[in-house]
Amino acid sequence: MNLPSAAAVLPVSINISPNSNGLPGIQQLRSIVGASMTIGLILAVLALIIAAVVWALGANSSNPHLAGRGKLGVLVALGAAIVCGASVTLVNFFWNVGQQV
Repeated sequence: MNLPSAAAVLPVSINISPNSNGLPGIQQLRSIVGASMTIGLILAVLALIIAAVVWALGANSSNPHLAGRGKLGVLVALGAAIVCGASVTLVNFFWNVGQQV
């Protein structure tokens, strides 16, 4: 049995890039993703305000458990806002890294 060599089986060059008009409704999908990012940022700001209020109430009422929960809530809300705001940049960065592999 004569098997072909690996060089004959593997393709020489593949060049695939994102196609912005390959699927119907891609513009609507972009609009939905943008709206989802906006809602995520609004909810992160709302969570930040609520967590800051909880932190303040805990600190002023000498309740360390409540103050600690408020601090954690502030950090989580800030992290969520950073991820929502930087999501496009993160995806583009990792896309470019993946293209260099």
